This record gives sequence, C-alpha cells and structure tokens, in this order.
Amino acid sequence: MKLLVAKFGGTSIGDGARIKKAAKSVVNEYMKGNQIVVVVSAVNKTTDELITLSDQAIGTSLTDKQKANIISMGEMTSIRLFSAAVESLGVKSAFIDPYNEIWPVITDDNSLEAKIDFKSTNKKVEGIQDLLNQGIIPVVCGFLGQGPAGEVTTLGRGGSDVTAFLLGHCLDADEVIIVTDVDGVMSTNPNKIEGAEKLDEISVEEMRDLATHGAQVLHPHALKYKDSRIKAKIISFEKGDLEEPGTAITGPSEGQDLKYASLYPNPIAQFSLVGCGMLKQSGLLGLVTTVLGDADINILGISAGQNSITAFIDKKDAEKAYPLLHDCVIENDFLSSLSLSKDVAMIFLVDPDFVDTPGIISDITGPLRENNINIIEIASSQTAVVVYVDWTDGKNTHALLKELF
Repeated sequence: MKLLVAKFGGTSIGDGARIKKAAKSVVNEYMKGNQIVVVVSAVNKTTDELITLSDQAIGTSLTDKQKANIISMGEMTSIRLFSAAVESLGVKSAFIDPYNEIWPVITDDNSLEAKIDFKSTNKKVEGIQDLLNQGIIPVVCGFLGQGPAGEVTTLGRGGSDVTAFLLGHCLDADEVIIVTDVDGVMSTNPNKIEGAEKLDEISVEEMRDLATHGAQVLHPHALKYKDSRIKAKIISFEKGDLEEPGTAITGPSEGQDLKYASLYPNPIAQFSLVGCGMLKQSGLLGLVTTVLGDADINILGISAGQNSITAFIDKKDAEKAYPLLHDCVIENDFLSSLSLSKDVAMIFLVDPDFVDTPGIISDITGPLRENNINIIEIASSQTAVVVYVDWTDGKNTHALLKELF
C-alpha cells in the first residue's frame, strides 16, 4: 500500500467533466489499495473573478482579512464538488477546510501571504492520517491556512503546490503528484517554441530555479518540503491516470539543504578586461568564453560593466588563461588593457526565499562591513548570491554568512 498526495490545479478541474475525470483517477488508485489525499485549487479563474468582484464592489476599503475570506470561497467550493464526485463513485470521502477541527495547515496571522507554522502543521496532520486509516479519501483545500485565532489565511499565488508538498512531507507520503494542464516540465515554453520537448526528469534544484525565473508549472516555495525519500512528478489531467509518468522531480540529494552557504575550496583568479564602450560591442562575452572554453578553462563567474568585463577562474588555470586573454586585448581595438588579481575567495549563498526577501543584499553586506571585510565583487540571481572577497577573508566571510542564513 502506498500513500499518495495528488494536487489538482484549477484547469484540471475546470468544469464538471474534468472534476469527474479527476475523481475517477483518484478512486482508481484507491481501488488498488492505496491511500490518497487530494489537494484542490479553485476551479479555473474563480480566484481572479472573486478578486475582480470584490474590487468592483468594495474597492480600496477591502481589508486583507475580508479579501482572504472572499477568495477562500474558490477552494471551499472545489473541495465540496470533488468530495461529492468521489462519493458518487462509491468511495467514502471527507472535505477538509480551515473551519474543520482537523484542518492541518497552521500559519501566522498574515491574511494574504501567510507563513506556515511547520511544527503545529506536522502535529495536526494526525487527523488526516486517521481518516486515511478509516478508508476515507480526504479532500483538502489548497492555498488556504488557519491563523492563530482560527481565521482563514492564504499562502499566496501557487499556494496549492505548497499545500501538497507540505502534506506529503508531514504524512511521510510515498509520492506527491501535481496534476496540471501540461504533460510535464518542458524544455521551454511550448507556446513560444514549437520544438519544445517534455523532460522525463528534473532535479529539485533545477525545478526551483526554473520556477523562480518565471515558469508557471510549479511554485518554487513548494520545493522547500520536497523530501528526498518522497517521489514527486508533474502530469497532465488529460488522460485521467495518476500513473502517467509525466516529469519526475528528483532529489534533493541526501543531506542537502535547499538553503546553504558554501566556500569554493580553491583560490580564484580574477581577470578584468577594460575598454571603452564595451556594452555596445556585440559578441564580446562570446569572445571571452570561447577563448577560455577552447583552452578547457572553466569560468566560475562573469560580470560586465560599462567599460569592463570580469571573469573568475580557478587560480590553477590563471597562467594558462593570462596570455590567451591578453591576445584578445591586442587583437581587438575596443579593448585597452587586462588586469589579473589572484587569491580571491568565492562564497555561494543559496536560498529559494531570496526572491521574496527585500534587503537581502544589505543583510549580507552589513555583517561584512562590521567585520572590516572588503567585498571585491557581488553577483546575484533570484535564488543565489555570490560574494567575492580576498582569500585571506574567505573562511571568516563564509562563517559569518553561514551563521546569518
């Protein structure tokens, strides 16, 4: 017997026929002897329609608490429809919303962007497990939480994905299945590139970065709760079969945290190519990367300014790279000079929450300033920050930032 958590997105239950198909897919798994928890979103576009209605009717005087209560009605309706559809197929079901005494997802009191109280949630899932043990299929509202006073809260856009992985983690499920309107994770947006292909699998780290950079297939915060022991996949609702392979989400690696600070083990060399109006020179980055790539020299980091390009490579490759990059300067009129600094330390900071954390750079630079550590360079993406300092400051910087994050 397996314990599954299946989350159905708004499109996958977008009309009565789809709700019936989804319910059948759940019952099919149940009839195989599996336990299954269902998480559902609001029926397609319902949340947007409720927001529009409330804006038109109430406008700016609408409070966050009122808004949370209004938009929660989408999921409240979905679970009742879905649970009734399951029971029409001859299997016992129970719908669970935040007003139910066994509601599991406990949060703080932020009405619209609530933070999950994991400890309380982990304890409350015992009620869901009791239903499963009685042969009942629980149908749980995605996206919603319950605040300290029993009030309805919401987890923000994409919160149903978070609900599914959270429950999967707390219930020690065998698999979390995200049912959506695509066959799985694609190599790119199929609406924009005709040759887009479905990926058979993708790592947690890749999926997190893809989602953070705009892919709508899964909310990146959901992956905080992806346990390496629990299988996960993204499938389409079209075939009505929860055994569809879709795209498997693998990892994280055993013992690896999605949040970490690491120090690159070797000293790094920093090359700076300087010239006038470099931003207007097409192909310049390609020139630098090709020269180093052809020499089998790995670039650890690269940044561009108005009049310079800086490349970071392992110090052991510096003597090999120096004449090659100098030849580039001599051969191209828009480049004027090349400088080399050795013994630089590189510290990686990775955290899926960075994208939603205002002031994260000042949080990093503040402790370093207080400890008189000079930053040579800093680079960032939506989920990572890379800090370059003098090699002699590397271990101290790593320790400070590791403690901070």
